[in-house]
Amino acid sequence: MSQVIENEPVLNELAWDLVEDIVVAAEDLRVHVHETSAGARVIDFGVEAPGSLAAGITLAEVCTAGLAEIALQQGPVGGVGWPLVFVTTDEPLGACLFSQYAGWAVQVGKFFGMGSGPMRAAACEEELFTHLGYREEAVRVVGVLESGRLPGDDVVQMIAEGCGVGASQVALLVAPTASLAGTLQVVSRSVETALHKLHELGFDMDRVRNATGSAPLAPVAADDLTGIGRTNDAILYGGRVSLWVTGDDASLEEIGPRVPSSASGSYGEPFLDIFEKAGRDFYAVDRLLFSPAEVVFQNLDTGRVHVFGGVNDDVLLRSFGMASSAE
Repeated sequence: MSQVIENEPVLNELAWDLVEDIVVAAEDLRVHVHETSAGARVIDFGVEAPGSLAAGITLAEVCTAGLAEIALQQGPVGGVGWPLVFVTTDEPLGACLFSQYAGWAVQVGKFFGMGSGPMRAAACEEELFTHLGYREEAVRVVGVLESGRLPGDDVVQMIAEGCGVGASQVALLVAPTASLAGTLQVVSRSVETALHKLHELGFDMDRVRNATGSAPLAPVAADDLTGIGRTNDAILYGGRVSLWVTGDDASLEEIGPRVPSSASGSYGEPFLDIFEKAGRDFYAVDRLLFSPAEVVFQNLDTGRVHVFGGVNDDVLLRSFGMASSAE
C-alpha cells in the first residue's frame, strides 16, 4: 500500500480553467450557470437546461480534468450507423482514476448524486487514492454530479468541508443520466472502467502509459433508471479499449481474460435486467461485470498485442430499443 503524497492541485486547477470557459460559452452550450448564496458555482447541464452534444463533450472533459480528448465518431451498432464516444489520453491515471471515476456517493438529506471529477482527489475519501499514493491540496475544487436535482448550499458545504476549501471555491456541474449531456459523459468512461477493473484485479497501474476507448452513445432515455441501463450496456457490451503498457507479456496473458465484462457470470443480459435482479443495488451486482466488452493490450516493450473479449451487438440492440428495426 502506497503512502499518500500531497500534490499541487493540478487536476482541480485544470478543471477550474475549463469551468471558466464554460461560463463564457454557456449560451452556446445550452447550459445554465447558477451561483448559490454561499458563492459556489452550480452549472446545470441537463436538469432544467436543455444541454447539447457539445455540452456533453465538455462535461466529459471536465470529468477528466482536461487530460483526455473526447470526440464523437461514426461507427456501427448491429449494422446500423451510430455515433461512438471516443476517448484519448496520455495521462490515463490522472484523467480516469484520479478524476473521472464516479467514486464519491454524495448524499445530503434528500439529495443524492454520484460524484466524479477532480474534487475527489482533494477529498480522498476512497481507498484508491491511498493505494495509488495521490492527493491534492486544493484551494478550489471542481466536481461533476450525476443527479436529477441541482444541489443546494447544504450539499456545497459538505463537499467544501470534505475537500478542505471554502464554499465559494466549489464548482459543481450537474446532469441527470436521462439527458443528452449526462448520457454522453457516462458513456465516455470506457477507458476509466478498464483501468478501475485492472486496479481491482491488482495490476501495477504504473505500467499503463496511454489509452484510447470508444463506446456507442446510448439513446437518451425517458427516465434515469432506463438511462442507467442503456449507458452501462453501451460500455459493457459495446465498449472497446486499447491500453499501451510496459512490462512482461505473461502477466498480461494471465490477467487479460479477467478484464472484459464477459468475465462476469452476470454477462449476457441487459444491465437493467441484472440491476433489477440485484434489487437495484449496485453493490449487489457482480463487480467483475463493470468493464468494457473488449480490451486490447499493446506492449511497448515487446511489441506484442493481446486481445480479450468482444462486443455483443445483440444485447446492445435490445437495450437501445433497436432489436425489431434491425431484424
